[in-house]
Amino acid sequence: MDCVLDVSGLRMRYGQTDVLAGVSFTAGRGEVLALLGPNGAGKTTTIEILEGFRMRSAGRVSVLGTDPAHGGEAWRARTGVVLQSWRDHSRWQVRELLAHLGRYYAPYSTPGLTRPWDVDDLLATVGLSEHARKRVRTLSGGQRRRLDVAIGIVGRPELLFLDEPTAGFDPQARREFHDVVHRLADREQATILLTTHDLDEAERLADRILILAGGAIIADGSADQLSRAMSTRCEVRWSRDGQRFVHAADDATAFVRDLFRQYGESIQDLEVRRTSLEETYMALVREAENSGPRRLTAVAA
Repeated sequence: MDCVLDVSGLRMRYGQTDVLAGVSFTAGRGEVLALLGPNGAGKTTTIEILEGFRMRSAGRVSVLGTDPAHGGEAWRARTGVVLQSWRDHSRWQVRELLAHLGRYYAPYSTPGLTRPWDVDDLLATVGLSEHARKRVRTLSGGQRRRLDVAIGIVGRPELLFLDEPTAGFDPQARREFHDVVHRLADREQATILLTTHDLDEAERLADRILILAGGAIIADGSADQLSRAMSTRCEVRWSRDGQRFVHAADDATAFVRDLFRQYGESIQDLEVRRTSLEETYMALVREAENSGPRRLTAVAA
């Protein structure tokens, strides 16, 4: 994959406090990354440095091949930002607003790089086609959030930053929003870096999860890889002759093999449960707080 984000040894100091103390990670084209961490871990600072809105204290940062500290307007046109707060465009019609904003990107349109969306295609992508002629103030909360995304991607960015994208969403709106994110990554090959406190959302959306604590990345991998890397015991559940059984096993594969060797086809409803992402996250953050950062880089099984 083409490298879109390349961060090495990123540091940020406020006075005598190191908020970021050597953050390093990469991201390829079309990847969806979730940046997790407790409040105050430095997630917002990291994102603002990558966006070019905050100067770093030290380290090397490359975003779309450019140091964001020196990125010009043409570089910014290749990125999109969706913040937590909703922009106030209440008097505009949805289609009218997107068409207007798209014109600002036209001077930076380059074949193979950024090019403004056709407005109707953009409306369809974010699920707002039937609301195109509505005033923004008449949209529901979920529809307004999708409009936020449409505004963030109107220039067809190669890199999109999403900050707590579904805060306050109901389950249906969250599912629809997740569909939008998958379409952008799969069809547009956009790289997406999102911050969220919703671990279920991170597991559903992200190809890779980065956990930031103690000023450093302490874990990097898919939800399943991180759980496997942290898990020392698995919970095996099964039923036999109408009875349910649960057993904690250090080696689930060996235990299941022995189980079938002993009871054969009478084993039913077999389930092997590994450590959940929430349990993994809590264990890693707790370890970082008690013993200092230790990076866990998961390797695919």
